Amino acid sequence: MATAPARAPLTWRVARLVERRVETATAQTLVLEVPDWPGHLPGQHVDLRLTAPDGYQAARSYSLAGPVVDGPGGPRVEVTVQRVHDGEVSPYLIDTYAVGDPVEIRGPIGGWFVWRPQDTAPVLLVGGGSGIVPLMAIVRARRAAGSMTPFRLLYSVRTPDDVIYAEELRRRGRDDLGLDVAYLYTRQAPEGWRGEPHRIGLADVNNHGWPADLEPLNYVCGPTGFVETVADLLVGLGHQPRRVKTERFGPTG
Repeated sequence: MATAPARAPLTWRVARLVERRVETATAQTLVLEVPDWPGHLPGQHVDLRLTAPDGYQAARSYSLAGPVVDGPGGPRVEVTVQRVHDGEVSPYLIDTYAVGDPVEIRGPIGGWFVWRPQDTAPVLLVGGGSGIVPLMAIVRARRAAGSMTPFRLLYSVRTPDDVIYAEELRRRGRDDLGLDVAYLYTRQAPEGWRGEPHRIGLADVNNHGWPADLEPLNYVCGPTGFVETVADLLVGLGHQPRRVKTERFGPTG
């Protein structure tokens, strides 16, 4: 079960890469070993910082992809990195960063966009692109806690090849009781998918979400425009703004 980390000043720790998993052609999950990791809640994120030989530093924020795991060398956490075109950090993490190499990590960060197993209200998760990462952390936490809270996940991607965690989502949609997984494709849909590719709209949120009178918790993560659109649609459908939790990222990651 997820436990809240102790409230302490954020400090930089040295983490090391122990494993990587390819998720799509442009996204990979990095498994980091972090000594003295204080724990985290699903939905929180961390800062990763790189330092060049000349002293130049670059830092970016990444959502934690799952619960902390005990490894032979200490606690391990996972982040999923999407390559950003012309980015400073993500190309290095995907193409150059090797098992055993260090990286500085600071966190966990954030207390608003989190889910706790004691929350029993129905949950709607809406993700765009790599915005699935913190939502997947919430899905994994639900399973780890043995929670039967009703969950619905609506995942918007460009094409089927862009689905991060594709195999795990298929498995969880089949095996996790009370979890419903639906997809929305904006450029190319798989054969047999009903409808035409399109951007998310009122019908998608209304059909795949929960009625407002059930007072669900709504979590929305993705690019800024996507998040603003979905949040406005939810509020327009009668959901209380305080029950629409959002996390967004800009085009430069």
